[in-house]
Amino acid sequence: MDVRITPRRLSGVVTPPPSKSLAHRYVIAAALAAGTSVIQNVSFSEDVEATLRCMEALGARWEAAEDGLRIAGIGGERRPFGDLPRFDCGESGSTLRFLIPIALTMDQGGIFTGRGRLMERPQQPYFGLFDQKGVSYAQEDGVLTIRGSLSPGEYRLRGDVSSQFFTGLLLALPLLDGPSVVVSTTKLESASYTAMTMGVLERCGVRVRWSPRLNGFGVEPGVYSPFEETVEADWSQAAFWYAAIALGGNLRLRGLKGHSTQGDAAVVAHYKKLSLAGEVEINLSDCPDLLPPLAVMAAVRRGTTRFTHAARLRLKESDRLTTVAQMLRALGGAVSEEEDGLTVYGVSTLPGGTVDGANDHRIVMAAAVAAARCQGPVVIRGAEAVKKSYPNFWRDYETLGGAVHVL
Repeated sequence: MDVRITPRRLSGVVTPPPSKSLAHRYVIAAALAAGTSVIQNVSFSEDVEATLRCMEALGARWEAAEDGLRIAGIGGERRPFGDLPRFDCGESGSTLRFLIPIALTMDQGGIFTGRGRLMERPQQPYFGLFDQKGVSYAQEDGVLTIRGSLSPGEYRLRGDVSSQFFTGLLLALPLLDGPSVVVSTTKLESASYTAMTMGVLERCGVRVRWSPRLNGFGVEPGVYSPFEETVEADWSQAAFWYAAIALGGNLRLRGLKGHSTQGDAAVVAHYKKLSLAGEVEINLSDCPDLLPPLAVMAAVRRGTTRFTHAARLRLKESDRLTTVAQMLRALGGAVSEEEDGLTVYGVSTLPGGTVDGANDHRIVMAAAVAAARCQGPVVIRGAEAVKKSYPNFWRDYETLGGAVHVL
């Protein structure tokens, strides 16, 4: 789907969708629990649907009910060994990386598939562990097959590739019959996401502790308890509406939790920095997903903005350093691309133009917000990509006064 946006100032009240990151974790925890859990305020984005589909493949059952998403868990019981289950992860990196170690604790492995760039994204931190632990793996024609099982012990992996590998192990290792340690051999980036995981585990009665001495986590064996929980609003999606405010919109955001474990709540502090003139440098090591909306804010501010420690963004749904730069240039912005970041040179106006959404939900949403400040129309190719994380984005955009025409 392609859309043409006629520039209009955005104004009104908006509630960001529920946190996708929290929803993934709650769904998995509920599916591993011994009993039925209820999760309220869940958005059925394509990524969350992928996690639900994969937990069904492990034997969990779910239904959307009036009181929320009800999930009947499998109680951490290993399934009898037979044919490997198949996991269709869609385009969700979280689903794939969270499920790989869980499948090894529950079902002797699995067959994983996906779409877009998902199966091209690196899994080397796991593969290095599997070589040590005797787990076999093979990846061919976009299909990853893993066979084996995990045992209690020490797991050492790099912390500067993605915190998703750590979350996958933290979710899986409590299902084993002895304690384990997960050690980061480098500085652990996106640490807020592992803190989020630890919060969900604690909610389910599972013990995981962080040890600064080890630069890692101690994991105790345990049983996931069923729970009732409400998913808070998503700060990573709220960031796009903060960008709209920075570009002159008159918006009020509702439903956000101030003291949140979501690392992308840092958008508030970054928004304040970018509201001032002058040179600004923003380290994205703990909040890489904020680059697209922050880059839009930087595009029209008075000053130069350097975004650093963002090399991991090259491995997202698109090479997000390149596609953010292309998006800004297409609209008339000024930007240079470095190996691990971007430098954005503020300009007074954006003429508008045509943006390739690159099958990347965050590129599409950033371009839509930027369009509100452009002098001329903006065409966005592949605008349906927002369904991955924010299915109601275009409805909310129009409710706030945006003028969207489907081509």
